[in-house]
Amino acid sequence: MNESPSRRPAAFGLGRRAVAVAVLALGLFALAPGTASAAVPANDNFSTATMIDPSSLPFSDAVTIDDATLEGGEPSGCYVAGKSIWYSITPTADGTLRADIGSSSFSDRILYVYQQNGSGFGGLSTIACASPYYNGLSSATFHVQAGTTYYIQVGGFYSWSSGTLNLAVTAILPPANDDFANATSISAVPFNDDVDTTAASTQAGEPAPSCGFSPQWSVWYAFDPSATGSYMANITTPGGFGFVVEYGAYHGSSLATLSQSACHYGNPFTFHADAGSRVYIQVASGGGSGQPMHFTLDVAPLPTAGFSSYPGDPSSADTIQFYDNSYDPAGVGISSESWQFGDGTTATGCCPTHRYRSDGDYTVKFTVSTSDGRTASTTQIVHVRTHDVTISKLTVPQSAAVRQTRSISVGVTDSRYPESVQVQLFENDSLVGTLTQQVPVRGSNRTTSFSFNYTFTTDDAALGKVTFKAVATIMGARDALPSDNTAIALPTKVAG
Repeated sequence: MNESPSRRPAAFGLGRRAVAVAVLALGLFALAPGTASAAVPANDNFSTATMIDPSSLPFSDAVTIDDATLEGGEPSGCYVAGKSIWYSITPTADGTLRADIGSSSFSDRILYVYQQNGSGFGGLSTIACASPYYNGLSSATFHVQAGTTYYIQVGGFYSWSSGTLNLAVTAILPPANDDFANATSISAVPFNDDVDTTAASTQAGEPAPSCGFSPQWSVWYAFDPSATGSYMANITTPGGFGFVVEYGAYHGSSLATLSQSACHYGNPFTFHADAGSRVYIQVASGGGSGQPMHFTLDVAPLPTAGFSSYPGDPSSADTIQFYDNSYDPAGVGISSESWQFGDGTTATGCCPTHRYRSDGDYTVKFTVSTSDGRTASTTQIVHVRTHDVTISKLTVPQSAAVRQTRSISVGVTDSRYPESVQVQLFENDSLVGTLTQQVPVRGSNRTTSFSFNYTFTTDDAALGKVTFKAVATIMGARDALPSDNTAIALPTKVAG
C-alpha cells in the first residue's frame, strides 16, 4: 500500500497570502476618498490557481468571493457556475483526497474537480462534482495518481453569489485492514466494526471471489471460530450503497496459499466454519467506490418457519391446501419441509393438501431445514367445523287465484351445530321475502319451518303459473355442502 505523506505546516502558502493582503492594503491608500476597492481574489483565474502543497495536508482556505468572476471559456464541471476561484495540487504519491466546502457561509456553492490531461481549459477532464443544490453533497472524494495535476474549482451558482468560501482538502487514508497481512482479528461473535473503505484498494496477487468480479477494493478479517457451525456476515452503509458487495471465505496463511471455501455476491454472506480453523473473510466490490460501512459477524440465525392454509374455515368436506411461508434470514434458503397434521398423518414438501375426516381441533406441526443444517418448527391449530343445513321441504299451493293470499312454508334441517339461517323466497326469480331465525339441531329429519305469505297478482294469472324457489344461507359460517341449500317447487297454477 502507499505510504501516507508526512504532514508539516503550510508556512509558504500562509506567507504568500499575507503578502497579497499587505499589497492590497497599500493599494487602498492610493484610492480617492469614497472609492471602493474591487477585492478580486488572488486565485480568481485558472492561471493564478492557489497551489496546494501535498505534503502540508490537511489544507484549508477561506476566501470572500463577492468580487470573484468567471473567465471566458471557463468550464462548469457537472452543472453551471456563476463565479469561481481555483486551486491545484500535484500529489507525490497515489492516494485518495476529499475536498469539502460544507462550512462555507452561503448555500449556492459549487465544487468541481478536474484532472489535467493537457494545457488550458481544454486539457481538463471532470472527475468529481459536489453541490448541495444538485446532488445534496458538499464534498467530493477522488482518487489521485502521483505526478498528475488536479484542479479544484469552487464558487457560486450565480454571478451575484457572495459570502465566504471555505475549502478543506484532506488525504483519506486506507483502512487499517486494507491488506491481507493486516486483517482485523475476530475472536468472538457477535462482532461489529465500522470501517471507511473510501481509500481501500487491492493488493497484487489478491484473489477474486469466484462468484463475483475482480475487486476494485477490499478489506480483510481473520476469524477464529470457537464453535463449529454456520456464521453470517453482513454490511450496512449509512447513506445507502454506492457499490455491490462480494464476499469470499478462505483458508490459508498467505495470499499465495489461500483456498476459497465459500463465496457470495450481495448481502448477507453465510458460510460454514470449524472450531479452531481460521477463516479469512474478504469483503470486496467489483463495481462502485468504497465508503464508510458497518460490518457485522454472528452465528447464522435459524430460519423462520411459517405456513398458511386455505380455506381458513375448513370442514370435513374440504381438501385443505397448505403453503410454506418460511424465510431464511441468513440467505441460504429452505431446502426441505415436513408436516405433521395432528391426526396421525404426515407429508413432505412445500405445499401438500390434506383432508380431515371429522370435526375437531388439530395441531399442525411444520418443520423446515436449510442446506447447512439449521432447522426451525412452528405449530398452528386448525379448527375443522362442518356447518351444513338443508332445505328438505318447500310447500306451495298447487293452484291459486288472483288477489288470493296463500301460505308458503320452507322446512330446514340441521344435524350438526345450531345455526342462524336466512331463507329467501323467490317467485319467478323476483324476491318475495327474507326471514332469518335460529335453527336448532334436530334429529330424525325434523325441520324448522320458515313461513311466508304470498298474494297472487294479475301478472301471475297472465302467465298462468308461477314457480317458487327458496335459498337458505348460514349466517356467520360457510355451508360445507351448499348444493342442498336451494329448493325449487313445482309450478303453481294461477287463475284469473
